[in-house]
Amino acid sequence: MGLRKLILPGLLLAAAAAWMPAASAQDKPPLKILVGFPPGGSADVIARLVADAIRDDFGPVVVENRPGAGGRIALNAVKAARPDGQTVIILPSGPMVLYPHVYRKLDYDPVKDFSPVSQLAVFQFGVVSGPASGAKSVAEMLAKAKADPKSASYGSPGLGTLPHFMGVLVEQSTGVAFTHVPFQGGAPANNALVGGHIGYKFDVVSETAELHRSGKVRIIAVTGAQRDPQVPEVPTLKESGVDMVATAWFAMYAPAGIPPQALAHLERSVAKAVRTPALRERFLKLGYEPVGSTSAELAAAQRADLARWEKPIKATGVQLD
Repeated sequence: MGLRKLILPGLLLAAAAAWMPAASAQDKPPLKILVGFPPGGSADVIARLVADAIRDDFGPVVVENRPGAGGRIALNAVKAARPDGQTVIILPSGPMVLYPHVYRKLDYDPVKDFSPVSQLAVFQFGVVSGPASGAKSVAEMLAKAKADPKSASYGSPGLGTLPHFMGVLVEQSTGVAFTHVPFQGGAPANNALVGGHIGYKFDVVSETAELHRSGKVRIIAVTGAQRDPQVPEVPTLKESGVDMVATAWFAMYAPAGIPPQALAHLERSVAKAVRTPALRERFLKLGYEPVGSTSAELAAAQRADLARWEKPIKATGVQLD
């Protein structure tokens, strides 16, 4: 009986010790991935794919949508978050490389307030011709625009957006002027293009690939260094005689001041996930070229694009509040 009294408490302590790590792992706060755009959009889809792919490395991972102000609400939430590696953001490149040149008073510094984690994917734009223009090539587009400047209108999802400035970059690269027509979103701009109210659109290839395949519009060139696998028959601008290459990207950032070991863990896990065949295939089907970069490579890409977009944006004189 005395031996039993000695053994029983020991067994209970051992059972408690065995249970406690599991309980604490279960109680670990989730990795929170913020998205500054509504559910169902490109950034949201990318974030959820990445979240599913890195759960084995982090345990619970949640995606939280905080839409508004073109992604700035979510960015400021990450800026204010504790830099412990538990809060990150996935976003397109615009807020990190365009907004500093567009907004008079930006309430965050895209370099000082965030730690780059990994560039997830790169995507390119299409030069899209609608029924109103009828242009079947870049050379024809430029000839028509020179002959009749009034017909050389292009639509975008809004003033200060990446498609807006992609058009400006085409203008600067060709020396031919176009008239920008901003809409409230990509869908109205597409409707205007298909309906013949504007001549052109400079938009993400995946946004107009179906319209191109159906014959409602024609993608006459793409802006990347190589042809886009979604529309492999379409030449690049370089192939079309225009000295221009421009792409955009999705990336993950953490708050500034994140401990090096936490940053390295995020970087390794995300880059490894993006390079897996399963996730690569999903990205490619969505029209995005998978990357999975290092933190340093993302920082370099951001610096390069900050410099690239300064001149075309300043040339427009666009300044938003």
